[in-house]
Amino acid sequence: MAMGMPYGLQAMLKEGHKHYSGLEEAVLKNVEACKNLAKITRTSMGPNGMNKMVINHLEKLFVTSDASTIISELDVFHPAAKLLAMAAKAQENEMGDGTNLVLTLGGELLAQAEGLIIDGLHPTEIADGYTKACEKALAFLDDLVIPGSADLDLRNKSAISERLKSAISSKVNGYEDVLAPLVAEACIEVCPKNAHNFNVDNVRVAKIMGSSVTESSVVKGMIFKRGTEGSIKEVSDAKVAVFAQGIDTSNTDTKGTVLIKSAEELENYAKSEEGKLEEYIKSIADTGAKVLVSGSSIGEMAIHFIEKYQMMVIKLPSKFELMRFCRSTGAVARSTFGAPSADELGFIKNIAVREIGGTNCLVLQQDAALGNVSTIILRGSTEGFLDDVERAVNDAINGYKTLGKDTRAVPAGGASELELARRLAEYGKKQTGLEQYGIVKFAEAFEVIPRMLAENSGFNVTDALSALFAAHAAGQANMGMGVETGSPVDLSAEGIVDLYSTKWWAIKLAADAACTVLKVDQIIMSKQAGGPKPRGEDGDDE
Repeated sequence: MAMGMPYGLQAMLKEGHKHYSGLEEAVLKNVEACKNLAKITRTSMGPNGMNKMVINHLEKLFVTSDASTIISELDVFHPAAKLLAMAAKAQENEMGDGTNLVLTLGGELLAQAEGLIIDGLHPTEIADGYTKACEKALAFLDDLVIPGSADLDLRNKSAISERLKSAISSKVNGYEDVLAPLVAEACIEVCPKNAHNFNVDNVRVAKIMGSSVTESSVVKGMIFKRGTEGSIKEVSDAKVAVFAQGIDTSNTDTKGTVLIKSAEELENYAKSEEGKLEEYIKSIADTGAKVLVSGSSIGEMAIHFIEKYQMMVIKLPSKFELMRFCRSTGAVARSTFGAPSADELGFIKNIAVREIGGTNCLVLQQDAALGNVSTIILRGSTEGFLDDVERAVNDAINGYKTLGKDTRAVPAGGASELELARRLAEYGKKQTGLEQYGIVKFAEAFEVIPRMLAENSGFNVTDALSALFAAHAAGQANMGMGVETGSPVDLSAEGIVDLYSTKWWAIKLAADAACTVLKVDQIIMSKQAGGPKPRGEDGDDE
C-alpha cells in the first residue's frame, strides 16, 4: 500500500465520518444516553408526578407529565436513546398507555447492566440473562392476575369506570371520579357488538374553556366549535346532504370572453347564472334534505337561495371533521355540486347551535342505531390544563379498547413490579452460569417503580420501600405504594388496578430495547448530507 494512503474504515468511508467502538466509546456511552432519557420522564411517574416544560422546534410550549407527549416533542438525537424512545412509541401505538413504564424500566435495566459491564461481564451474557428474566417475569405476571378480573361486563358503566380510574389518576389526580364515568359512558355508547372491533376514533373530545372539570358531559353525536352560515339554528329529524367541495357557482378551468352589448344582455346574463344556481339548490331541496354541509367555501348567492328553501347550511373546512360527520350521519360526501341520490343522503336526529361557555357550538345528537360517534365535552379553566385532561381521557379510551381484547387486571401502585422483583430474585439465585447476574439485576430494576412513586410523592424512600418489602415477604402480594400515606395499601380494594395487557407489553418492550442497546458494540456515522449552512446567531449567513 502506498505511503500516506488511508487504511481500514478510513479507506472505506467518506471523509468526515464518525466511528465509535469498544465498551468505553460505544456500549457505556449508549447506556448513559438511555439513562439520561429515562431520568427526564421517571420523575413524572404516578399521580404526584412532576410536570415538564417542553418547548419544541416550532417554539410551542407544552407543560405536561405525559411521557408520550414529552418524548414525541423532544428531538432525541442520540441513536441509542432513539431506540428507547421508539420502544415507548410502540407502547403508545399498541396500548395507548404505559409509555413512562417502558422508559423508566428500560433506563433502569441499562443502569443495572452498567455495573455488571464495569465488573467484567460481557454485554451479550447480560442480554441473554435479561431475555431469560423477561420470559420468566411475563410468566410470573400471569400468577399476579386479580381473581375474578377476567369476568368483566363491557356494557357495565360502573365496573368499566373503576377499571379506567388508574389511567386517569396518573395524569390528573383527583378528577378520576368525575372523568372515568364519562369515558365509560362514551365508550359503551359506540362499542360494537364485538368489543374487539372497538374504534377509539369514534370517541371524540371537545375542549371548551370555562367552568370546571365537574361540568364536563357526554353527547351522543358530535360537537363542532362553529356556528351555522345561515339564519336557521336548529333542525330535527332531517335528511342531510354533504358536499366535499364548495357550494357556489362553478368556475371554468379556462378563461373566456363574453361580449355584452346592452344593459338588458348584462341583466339576462346575471339572471341566467342565478337561475342555474337556484335550480341546483331547488333540486337538492326536492330530495327532502334540510341540512347542507360544505367542505369548502359557500357563496353569498348560494346562502340566499338556501335560506329561501328553509335549509340549514354548515361549513366544515376540516376533511377529518367532514369524514366523521359522514360516519355519524350515514351520508356520502359528493365530489360534485348537484342533487344527491337517496343513498347519498344521511339522517340527523337533532342538530342545533348551543352556547357552551361563551362559545357557539354545533351539537349533533344521534340515536345509537343511527350514528356511532360520541363526544366528551371537557370544561376547564386554562388551555394547558384542558390539554392534560384530554391526554388522560385519551389514555382511558385506549384502556377501554384494551379491555375489549383482554379484561384481566393486576395490582397497581408498584405492587406487581415489587412482587415480580421478589420472585425473579429468588429464581435468579437458583440459576447457574453467568446469566444469573443478569436475572438478579433485572429483578432489582423492577424496584425503580415503587421507588419513584414514593420519591415523587415526597416520602422517605427507604422507609416506604422497607415497609412494602416486608408486606410482600409476608405474602401480601397486592400491597402497593399508597401515594397519600406512604404506607403499603391494597389499591385493588379501592378499585384502582393496572391492566394486564398494558403491563405485559411494557415489560416486553423495555426488555427488548435494553437488550438491543446492550448488543451494540460499534457506532458508525456517515458524513451528513450537504446543504445550506445554518444561519448565525445574528440571523445572517456565515
